Amino acid sequence: MHVVILASARHPLQQPFAGGLESLTWALVKGLRARGVDVTLFAGPGSDPALDAREITVLPLELSDAARADVSMPAEPWLQEHHAYLQVMLELAGRTDVDLIHNNSLHHLPVALAQSCPAPMLTTLHTPPTPWLEPAIRLMDQRRSQFVAVSGYTAQQWGHVTDAAVVHNGVDTEVWTPGLGGDDLVWVGRVVPEKAPHEAVRIAAASGRHLRLAGPIGDPVYFREVLQPLLGPAAEYVGHLDVPSLRTLVGSSAAMLVTPAWDEPYGLVAAEAMACGTPVLGYRRGGLPEFVIDGCGVLVDPGDVAAAASAVESVTRLSRDACRAHAVEHCSLDAMVDAYLDVYLTLSRATLAAA
Repeated sequence: MHVVILASARHPLQQPFAGGLESLTWALVKGLRARGVDVTLFAGPGSDPALDAREITVLPLELSDAARADVSMPAEPWLQEHHAYLQVMLELAGRTDVDLIHNNSLHHLPVALAQSCPAPMLTTLHTPPTPWLEPAIRLMDQRRSQFVAVSGYTAQQWGHVTDAAVVHNGVDTEVWTPGLGGDDLVWVGRVVPEKAPHEAVRIAAASGRHLRLAGPIGDPVYFREVLQPLLGPAAEYVGHLDVPSLRTLVGSSAAMLVTPAWDEPYGLVAAEAMACGTPVLGYRRGGLPEFVIDGCGVLVDPGDVAAAASAVESVTRLSRDACRAHAVEHCSLDAMVDAYLDVYLTLSRATLAAA
């Protein structure tokens, strides 16, 4: 099977990853190729050379003076991304050597142009509905273009426009390996308001535990004005780390705090933590309750800092072996690849039968 994977054009698939979407797509390509699938990857500039990716880019963006003088012209980065995906989709519309296109981007254009391609398209829904993607899905012929969501919660959010199957995200349990634990708590993610690392600092402070935070600073103003004033001897920001460093950090921690201020579609950091044997203490929202189970973590009502702080000691006593075993069976890259291959074959057979 020859599968084309469309990744995000905004960030490269390269460590340290910009976020969970980039980490996930990198692992999916690796997992599919390990099963013998012929994968052509289209990804953002600067991606890991080992992935042998085709760049999703149009540089320079050629615009006439007359076009640039148009007062309604959108921001140039928006135009670059739009025309980059347009270039990819025009190429795929003329290719007959592709069996299936797996769209892992968050852009509407691949979905809008899916029916122009000979190969069927599978799109993974990684986010709640967006105003660009929702109308594109509503208008398309879904007999040759299907959807999966990263959690049952996310599938329900999109239920008004498509009946998406569920394929939970997976982590490479040969990369995210068990650690010995430690005394500190850990928080990992993009440093942005919707991830609410400031809530993790409050939980750690109320529990009397030291907290280490890691991840890219996606919102410098939020970091400077909200998070940084909370840092000190009890809570430290250790930077934007690559996977080996993150694995060491998470594996040497007593528990992972997951404190989203929005309905997290999945929560990849929780799966990574359990693969390291580190139990999870988080907010009960979005997709987290679907895989953070009793014995591997505790979920409390969103924003309930007091309840989370009071649960810290019990969470840190959970079995690290049980966390690891659960992650290997239910949250692994192998489990995710198995599920995607089933969907690929079902969609491919349905397309052939309808031809």
